[in-house]
Amino acid sequence: MKVIKFGGTSLGTALRMKKVAELVANENAIVVLSAISGTTNSLTEIVQLLYKNERNTAKETIVELKKHYEKFINELLSSEEYSDKAHNLINSHFNHIDSFTEDLFTIHEEKTILAQGELLSTALFKLYLEEINVGSCLLSALDFMRIDKDLEPDSFYIQHNLVRELSTCESKLYITQGYICRNFFGEIDNLKRGGSDYTAALIGEAVKASEIEIWTDIDGMHNNDPRVVDKTYSIERLSYDEAAELAYFGAKILHPASVYPAQLSGIPISLKNTLDPDKVGTIIEKEVGEREFTAVAGKDGITAIKIKSGRMLLAYGFLRKIFDIFERYKTPIDVITTSEVAVSLTIDDHTNLDAIYDELRYLGEVSIHKDLSIVCVVGNFSHDKRGSGNKIFDCLKNIPIRMVSYGGSQHNVSVVIETQYKKEAMIALNQGLFNQ
Repeated sequence: MKVIKFGGTSLGTALRMKKVAELVANENAIVVLSAISGTTNSLTEIVQLLYKNERNTAKETIVELKKHYEKFINELLSSEEYSDKAHNLINSHFNHIDSFTEDLFTIHEEKTILAQGELLSTALFKLYLEEINVGSCLLSALDFMRIDKDLEPDSFYIQHNLVRELSTCESKLYITQGYICRNFFGEIDNLKRGGSDYTAALIGEAVKASEIEIWTDIDGMHNNDPRVVDKTYSIERLSYDEAAELAYFGAKILHPASVYPAQLSGIPISLKNTLDPDKVGTIIEKEVGEREFTAVAGKDGITAIKIKSGRMLLAYGFLRKIFDIFERYKTPIDVITTSEVAVSLTIDDHTNLDAIYDELRYLGEVSIHKDLSIVCVVGNFSHDKRGSGNKIFDCLKNIPIRMVSYGGSQHNVSVVIETQYKKEAMIALNQGLFNQ
């Protein structure tokens, strides 16, 4: 059995949803769907308006989104029977969303509103399959997807309950939602933006899928960011480690956490283009052979924090004290470098930055620098290789570099630079490393 995931752009129009149905109609698979393109953004806007108590504006936004779905239904379904079912469906969902404008609004209501996009897309897709006489079962991810107290997926719970849900319906085609789940207390929650990829990988691991396919609007993972650099090409094969590095450091085609579950079970991941399904795309697996340079990725929204202290000199336990602070605030560190008297590190989650700063000040002199980017070069940089660093830094000779990270992984050399230089850096690396 395969697991096949389609992103929001793959479902963005009625015509595209019909194409997705055509792609999966004869598959033995679990199909994971994101919300229809633009829906999560609109739902997030509604949430922010409700937090600000701008209820009338929130109601107007709800009405506009509902109109979009009414138009979508009219283009998707041709029979009166299924069109009526679909309109009743969206009336129910949008009445539910509108009900949150009448009472106190909290984070629990926020998660419920954000879940509506995936619930709508899967229900409409199921109706279309019924209309064209394709048999399928609709499974609610809320019945088997769960995160634990540490906000990590509960793999045992997912596997046990997913197997039970699959046994309740005999079919070769199953449909479920990406992104949404329940938390440890049984409340509706989610795997954060881009989490549908993660859902697909977790399901793939749970059922020991033969393959995980991720369908989006680009033909695989490219050697550089096509939104920033003009001349890029699709990489046909990537190792799990290479893909994880690229996804974490900015390749938007794949959620960073989605590689690990597949890697645990040795399940290949295929990245495919819904708009051009005949393209090979990218296959992610264990072994791909050696090459010096694979790809470049860039990640924005980075903040660098430097802690300087004379007490660090010849002291042990200093780094532990720093890491303890970040652990307490559940803030991951991207890049870290150290000297005899200072530690520099980067983060991309600024939620608790002020509180972190207040605690770090007791350890030494703290400086914070924002508007930075990480540019990551992925390849094979084993310790017996020569000249790779020279090639990379020769490309970056005109770029001011704030930090460098190398050695933590044999597949990654990262530099931290001001965001204003990111495009120049990525173009220079593309020309110097790939002759593009």
